[in-house]
Amino acid sequence: MNRFLAIIALCAALTASASTDSVKVVKGQVSDYYIPVVTEYNVTGIVTDEQGQPLEGATVMWLYSPAHCNTDELGRFSMVATDHDSLLCVHYPGKEMVIAARQSSQRQVNIMLPVKTSGSIAAPRREARATRWYDPRDNATSTYCNPLNISYNYEPWNNNTRQGGSFRSSADPMGLAYKGEYYLFSTNQGGFHYSRNLSDWDFCQASFQRFPADDDECAPAAWVVGDTLFYTGSTYEGLPIWYTTDPKSGRWRRAVERNTLPTWDPYVFLDDDGKLYEYYGSSNEYPVKGVEISRQDFTPVSKIHNLVLLQPDKHGWERFGMNNDDEVTLKPFMEGAFMTKHNGKYYFQYGAPGTEFKVYADGVYVGDHPLGPFTYQQHNPMSYKPGGFVQGVGHGGTFADLMGNYWHVGTCMLSLKYKFERRIGLYPTAFDNDGVMYCITAFGDYPCWNADHDIKHPTDRFTGWMLLTYNKPCTVSSCDSTFSAASLTDEDMRTYWSAATGSDQEWIEMDLGSQCEVRALQLNFYDHKTVQHNRANDIYYQYRILASDNGEQWTLVVDKSDNDRDVPHDYIELREPLNTRYLRIENIHMPSQGHFCLSEVRAFGRVQGTLPATVKRFTVKRDKGDLRNAMINWTPVEGAYGYNIYYGIAPDKLYHCITVNGATQYDMRGLDLGTDYYFCIEALAETGRSPLSKIVKINH
Repeated sequence: MNRFLAIIALCAALTASASTDSVKVVKGQVSDYYIPVVTEYNVTGIVTDEQGQPLEGATVMWLYSPAHCNTDELGRFSMVATDHDSLLCVHYPGKEMVIAARQSSQRQVNIMLPVKTSGSIAAPRREARATRWYDPRDNATSTYCNPLNISYNYEPWNNNTRQGGSFRSSADPMGLAYKGEYYLFSTNQGGFHYSRNLSDWDFCQASFQRFPADDDECAPAAWVVGDTLFYTGSTYEGLPIWYTTDPKSGRWRRAVERNTLPTWDPYVFLDDDGKLYEYYGSSNEYPVKGVEISRQDFTPVSKIHNLVLLQPDKHGWERFGMNNDDEVTLKPFMEGAFMTKHNGKYYFQYGAPGTEFKVYADGVYVGDHPLGPFTYQQHNPMSYKPGGFVQGVGHGGTFADLMGNYWHVGTCMLSLKYKFERRIGLYPTAFDNDGVMYCITAFGDYPCWNADHDIKHPTDRFTGWMLLTYNKPCTVSSCDSTFSAASLTDEDMRTYWSAATGSDQEWIEMDLGSQCEVRALQLNFYDHKTVQHNRANDIYYQYRILASDNGEQWTLVVDKSDNDRDVPHDYIELREPLNTRYLRIENIHMPSQGHFCLSEVRAFGRVQGTLPATVKRFTVKRDKGDLRNAMINWTPVEGAYGYNIYYGIAPDKLYHCITVNGATQYDMRGLDLGTDYYFCIEALAETGRSPLSKIVKINH
């Protein structure tokens, strides 16, 4: 099938190079007809088998043309051709179908058909088997792992995809609870995702898009009034505001035909006094705006207020660049307004400095009124994750689950095939006794307990299952070009391995190095040579995972042979611990002609042994020339694969976490002027976490 696609590409090249013929215009009764003027001639040849024997009755046709002929007893054929007929397709029972290319000057084409060795291009359906560790018919989970395993839509066919090929993306998310379930709305999805536990997500299509090739449903807003759910997208042209009381029916009605405000990145907030407010704006020049709006027609009731503007000269984390290190190219962007009310205070949230950076984060201002004035919270940014496998957590939304616990859902950077290639992450959030709003991203890309668990302190969400796969050696069935197996375990979502094909003969084997207790697995698929644009509901991955103690005898662990769900970041929580050293992943089906391709294979659990030692010689030196920067250093710990750097504005408020794998230095550029900070560090190993180091204070 891949050879077939390659020849189709060749066809396009040959067609483009063919001579341009003239046309004649024929006047019809209703319209004019343009008929190409072409030169016709015969192309002849002989069709034989592998031994050179002629094949009688072989079908010869021009690719994509209804015209065909059959060979005679000597294997001869003759086809009328023009310069545009560049590909001959030949079929004979029991032989491989062959597509033969010719130049326009070539009049004789002889074709040999080999014996057919491959079966159907469609993989056979196999019933998945239940094992001790995984039952495909009963796989409810109690944990989750970022990035969220949702059916990220593919970018429409546009200039963003022409250079690097098909890619998935979504961003700018907001979540809410509605009628006992959780709803997730985000950019370019053509609908929404929903869940009962924040782990297992389904998708429901809705007719929100007006320009499907232009992603017009960007950064949507959704809000609940009574029993009604409202929705609208970003717009400078005036999109409808839709509403429904049964969103999963797929039918939404229009509350208004056009929103009157130029609300890019909107959020609509219903206060508990019944008043409705709208916040919007995405710019590196203008402040985010807020206004009270009518509950009847959503037009402005109050004057429009300029709320807040970025101050990168004071707030290091608001500076542009991958590591807040670019103050030349562009000014940073402020966007993604959101409002949360807690204990009578209004927490205005915003994203900065750019969605394509690992430092993308959400900050907070606090006020006593929905339209301000607001005061910059000293603990900022509120959500921040510049390290680890999943990086970035900006332009998001905060919501309470059914047990009253807060969560923050935000945009994660990928930015590999295109700068706006992104994923979505979910993190526990809370307000401390001093009213400080904070989001815990420590172990945010490790297994954490989901919303079925009533956990009040966000740090208690982490299961304690450590990463077992960092830099572990892999052998693979094949590699396409330079996309090597080393990328499968480098904890970098922006690198990937690809097999040479997408067939069921492709596989991965991984050596964990020793006997491990595996509790969960995450397969992060990627798109290499995939042919898919926009939403499709027939996308699914099928594979099997096997385990071995010696790398020779294998036991089936996870069987997804008949999976029909779209699981691009498939997370598997095992029913019981798996003790193994080797893992093997066997491909069965990849969607949309794509190769067997993954950015990372991750396993979580524990290894028996002592905990890593406390990190020593931990230093944080603030840059005297620019107090927004600090250089952090420490000495390596034996057996550690990574480190978590914690910091905050007080010894008991070390809410920020930066995960560093395979290094002992970090260049920190996200500090605020006028603020003292406190830092400590822990080592991460397959046996667990080290004790925290002593806290280091740096003055402002």
